[in-house]
Amino acid sequence: MPSPAVFPPREVRDLPESPRNLWKIVGPGIVASGIGLSSGEFILWPYIASQVGLVLLWGALLGVVTQFFLNMEVERYTLATAETVVTGFNRFWKHWGLVFALMTYFANAWPGWAFSSATLTTYLVGGNAAVIGVLELLVIGAALTLAPVIYVALERLIFVKVAAVVILVILAIAFVVQADSWRALPSGLTNIGHIPPGLPIALIFGAIAFAGAGGGQNLCQSNYIRDKGFGMGQYVPRLVSPLTGTEVATADVKSFIFETTPANMTRWRRWWNFANIEQFLSFVVVTIVTIGLTSMLAHSTLFGEQGLPTSVAFLQIEAQRLTDRVGRWFGVLFLGIGAFSLFGSAMGIVDYTSRLAADTIKTTYLRTSPVTESRLYVWLVWGMVAFGIFIVGLRLVQPLALLIISASIGGTMMFMYSILLLMLNRTHLPDAIKIRSYRVAAIAWSVLFFGTLAALTIWAQLATLRS
Repeated sequence: MPSPAVFPPREVRDLPESPRNLWKIVGPGIVASGIGLSSGEFILWPYIASQVGLVLLWGALLGVVTQFFLNMEVERYTLATAETVVTGFNRFWKHWGLVFALMTYFANAWPGWAFSSATLTTYLVGGNAAVIGVLELLVIGAALTLAPVIYVALERLIFVKVAAVVILVILAIAFVVQADSWRALPSGLTNIGHIPPGLPIALIFGAIAFAGAGGGQNLCQSNYIRDKGFGMGQYVPRLVSPLTGTEVATADVKSFIFETTPANMTRWRRWWNFANIEQFLSFVVVTIVTIGLTSMLAHSTLFGEQGLPTSVAFLQIEAQRLTDRVGRWFGVLFLGIGAFSLFGSAMGIVDYTSRLAADTIKTTYLRTSPVTESRLYVWLVWGMVAFGIFIVGLRLVQPLALLIISASIGGTMMFMYSILLLMLNRTHLPDAIKIRSYRVAAIAWSVLFFGTLAALTIWAQLATLRS
């Protein structure tokens, strides 16, 4: 059991009423899918499609559906308690939050997204990728620390980004995707378990882990729905800029719970049903459609072409093929939306990495300190920006390699926190709302799925070292 000094008793309050028009609070699922739109959809999965075709898309489907159940168990805990699941993990061991914060930092400190965005920008306008990458990171730091309500600013950017990708996908269907790609799609989605030869296991693992959100981003659904005011999250102040927003100082970080009265359970079912629908439509459907169609786009333009570079430079070749088939405007649009999408992903990644760390430090180590979570967040954002500038300036490795490293770490995290999520939502919630039935099986599957992939990746890396 947790120490009372670290985790004071939860305050009992009624579960707030949900808004009459629930669609006004749609957003966290879009943010989850929108941040993921680029790393997987623009780079990893199209690269795989260019090399081996669509035969591995079943992995994307399994990855996204598995993440849906993970995200919903993350949301279950926060809907009921207003705590993030990372804080909940600390109820088992005080330092679990620190472990996941450090792993998230290690996965995301390598600025593969910003550097990839900068690289695509050079294909459009020329210039130096390192310089553009540094400028993008500075813009990200300023945007995240000057927005009065940080989640609102991020959500607006992600909505624009998703809309841009949808436009690109519609145009691709109309002008580019060929009949051979449509015919290859069904078997790619249904041939479960088939792994094509010739692809590194780390690339396969990374692509499946980054099908959708991945890694620490799934955990951050807690923070996003709390800032959006889902359930008991309405009792917790939102993360704001200490420079342009209005901070709410609290002497302690609160945790809540509601009694399972008939009135509260009616409200719970409304919140829970809405959260599931919002997550399914805005995360699962959007992600699967975009992965499938961007992979088909790469399949229609690059599949069978020999000597493609093992870096994001393959996107420049894809843009040239699109220019040849449709016109220069489409190649420019492809690179422009790709660069903007990767920039949006980079901003979202800096945000959620810093959110997880700020929440962990405040709730676990500085619970009664006057230092607010918002101020911790600002310091962490600029620390991450500074480190990213250092890495981009040195141009240590190629962007694709950065993304594979990040995705592999993220997938290992997912194996670890799948176990903790199952334990948390079985033992730290009232019986009436704890995880049960087929959702237990879904999280157990997540443990097996990501655990197996993590073990295979480690084994492959050890074999490489031995050889």
